[in-house]
Amino acid sequence: MKNLRLISTLTVFAMASLAACSAKPAVPAPAANVAPVPTSAALQPEASHAALDNQATAEGTVAETMDAANYTYVRVKTASGELWAATSTFKVAVGDKVVVPLDNPMANFHSQSLKRDFPLIYFASSIAHEGEALAAAAVAAVPGHAPSAGGAAPQVTEPIPPASGGVTVASIVTNRKTLAGKTVTVRGKVVKYNGAILGFNWIHIQDGSGTAKDGTNDITVTSTDTAALGDIVTITGTVVLDKDFGSGYSYAVLLQNARVVVK
Repeated sequence: MKNLRLISTLTVFAMASLAACSAKPAVPAPAANVAPVPTSAALQPEASHAALDNQATAEGTVAETMDAANYTYVRVKTASGELWAATSTFKVAVGDKVVVPLDNPMANFHSQSLKRDFPLIYFASSIAHEGEALAAAAVAAVPGHAPSAGGAAPQVTEPIPPASGGVTVASIVTNRKTLAGKTVTVRGKVVKYNGAILGFNWIHIQDGSGTAKDGTNDITVTSTDTAALGDIVTITGTVVLDKDFGSGYSYAVLLQNARVVVK
């Protein structure tokens, strides 16, 4: 009888143990007032070109700045996000409030001098501190022309004698189809200069020939040589037609890979 009771007790204990092992553990209820953990941190997006399409200017606070190749670069926090802009060297500091004209947007721009890539940057005609008027010389950018250091270019009206064996600016522009692929020499005055853009220094020269009305008075030159605004230079380069560098830099005619000699 005792053995029967012992067997019954052991059987009941074993069945209870099996039931306990097979039961799923209870899932604890979430703690009250605990916010879910985000899967990724929210980032302040860069201002997109589309977001600024209807704006002539953008206002904001300078978050970062640096100087390189006669330019001042600024990262500006605006109401639409952050944007990068560059213009001729000027005094600015982190925390300054500025007004940026949205000139010459360039996508995927690589700065050789800074060794840095910019998904989108505006090469502005000028950048003003809050409360200041934008430079009166600032003009709307001409499509297909490099941004100008120093505002609008002056017009050379007094003829500059051509180099020995050289040609005039007007003759290059007018006879560009005949001269395509040939090396020419031209002498003129530097009216625009931009350093280290798309791997070149960009030089605009005029020699008093041609007219601004038909665009025969100015020729664009790309070179690794340097010059300064106002220099009288003799340039020897190859005439190239319909050159497209991308990022809005396309030209009907220019002198490429030129050698520049300053007078």
